Amino acid sequence: MSDDDGGRPPESLGRTAGRGASATLIGQLVRILVQLTGIIVLGRLLAPSDYGLVAAVTAIIGIGEVFRDFGLSSASIQAKTLTREHRDNLFWINSGIGLALSGLAVAASGPIAAFYGDDRLQPLTMLLASTFLLNGLMTQFRADLNRNFRFLALASTEIAAQVGGLAVGVGMALGGAGYWALAGQQVSQAILALMLLVIVTRWFPRWYHRRVRMGSFLAFGGNLTGAMLLGYASRNTDSVVIGASLGAGPLGLYNRAFQLLLLPLNQINAPSTRVALPVLSRLQDSPARYADFIVLGQTIMLHVVTLAIALACAQASPLILLSIGEQWSASAPIFQVLSIGGFFQAAAYATYWAFLSKGVMRQHLWFSLATRPFLIVLVILGGLYGVFGVAAAYSIGVALIWPIGLWWVGRVTDVPARRMFLTGARAVTGYGVATVASWAGTLWVSAALPLVSIAAGLVILLAAVALVAVVWPAFRRDVIAIAQSRRFLRAARGRGIDDENPPEASGDGTTGPRR
Repeated sequence: MSDDDGGRPPESLGRTAGRGASATLIGQLVRILVQLTGIIVLGRLLAPSDYGLVAAVTAIIGIGEVFRDFGLSSASIQAKTLTREHRDNLFWINSGIGLALSGLAVAASGPIAAFYGDDRLQPLTMLLASTFLLNGLMTQFRADLNRNFRFLALASTEIAAQVGGLAVGVGMALGGAGYWALAGQQVSQAILALMLLVIVTRWFPRWYHRRVRMGSFLAFGGNLTGAMLLGYASRNTDSVVIGASLGAGPLGLYNRAFQLLLLPLNQINAPSTRVALPVLSRLQDSPARYADFIVLGQTIMLHVVTLAIALACAQASPLILLSIGEQWSASAPIFQVLSIGGFFQAAAYATYWAFLSKGVMRQHLWFSLATRPFLIVLVILGGLYGVFGVAAAYSIGVALIWPIGLWWVGRVTDVPARRMFLTGARAVTGYGVATVASWAGTLWVSAALPLVSIAAGLVILLAAVALVAVVWPAFRRDVIAIAQSRRFLRAARGRGIDDENPPEASGDGTTGPRR
């Protein structure tokens, strides 16, 4: 590995992006399968209150994960040059932050238990505190694999750790450990991930280099951390409000609904950032190709994610009944309300790519300062109307923030904000119509036949999407662009990304082939 840039892409970016996307997609499909298995198995072995207890703790101490990374993983990936000394220093900074956060979480365990009025939360918090140190130690190992486009190695270590953690959690649940099984799953997964990352990275840090300047990394990471902190607060205010006012049972139902929503979002959006960030960062000095790729990437990601959310939203009741059992049936309508926000959250993810890859993290912080407190206030007010009020407030807030983010990043950079808005609006509208059709078309199916409802709902959903594509030319061009992207990536493997252009948006803002 070169010490002067920390990376070695010997191949074209097109070939790298194609291989990275393929490896990441396969890895995420496996991870989704493992996660679904965990949801189904543990959902039948544990009670809603068990999930509520863990959610109550993580809603508060989880804020430490924002500080633990301090934006330094993204800073190291986005940097144009990264020396061996930089990587060493970043490792020790992340590890020190993780150690400090573990100590703070242990010290806060008593007050957390007192806040919720439940003594069980103190030892639970102390155990979960160890994940800060473990994740701090592994941060730069992950970033190193990501920066050097070793997506297959990164996905393999994450899958192996996830499987091992799930095995520990299921074993503990079968042994009657209750909520401790969920904590054991998290801690064991972190331990396994760290061990595997050290083995596959083939890099081990030396001691801290005092003479190496780290100001640019810390400035990038500090601004990103501030924005992430506000984002975390806005995403977890709902859990704190419900847990403090309604208790562990309702919070467990809400948490399961929210986690089911995050399943397609996290398993597609976050890994897509893993591929998009290093590629877009290298294209930031080529505005035309940058614009083409971010719109194409957004189009592909949005259609995959919104299709999954649409089916899950329309068939929430039979899916939950079939997967995790009747005891969770009350979470189905909560999930459907949250899914509305999920559409817009998926649409907004490409905006995050733009902020990161362009390196305008100070502007991202200002955007977060202007919008996230608004979402927090909405959620608190929604809490006056119970669990459904919180879910509705969250969805409304996310929907309103999405276009503001595009306007903001378009104002401070040269990203194609208008094209990105039109791409997102088409996907949300098209799949929103299909969702309503799938839901309405299966109202006649008995609740005792969940498989029939899901199968019929899927057929109706796909038929509705096809109909939308037929009657809406712009939506149809987006679908065509996705099909053409496969040929583009195959061709780019042989010629390089500079030799061929991806499908781009036409003059009216729709996605189509270059004319």
